[in-house]
Amino acid sequence: MRAFVLLFLVALTGCAATESAVTNVTRDTAKGVVNGVVAQKFPGLSVAPVTDCIIESASAIEFVQISKSAIIGVTPDATALVLEIAQRPKAAQCIAKNSIALLGG
Repeated sequence: MRAFVLLFLVALTGCAATESAVTNVTRDTAKGVVNGVVAQKFPGLSVAPVTDCIIESASAIEFVQISKSAIIGVTPDATALVLEIAQRPKAAQCIAKNSIALLGG
């Protein structure tokens, strides 16, 4: 029984590591798409901090939806999703905070 539990825990750890790797790849892919949307919709803003705020406010399902645009091109739905996430309180506060910091405030 002890060996079975140990084997189960090792298998579970392997699944968690694989899931984490997939999440990281999806997140990174979504980040690239968000960078493009932010640059297009908000010219003149520093893209990286705004993108980070949006990514931090998105769910894993939203990462997948946005990441599809890296393959098929950025769709109006993907752009709308990025802009919707940017308007969420957590993202908006983060963007405002980072914008003030970038201005030296």
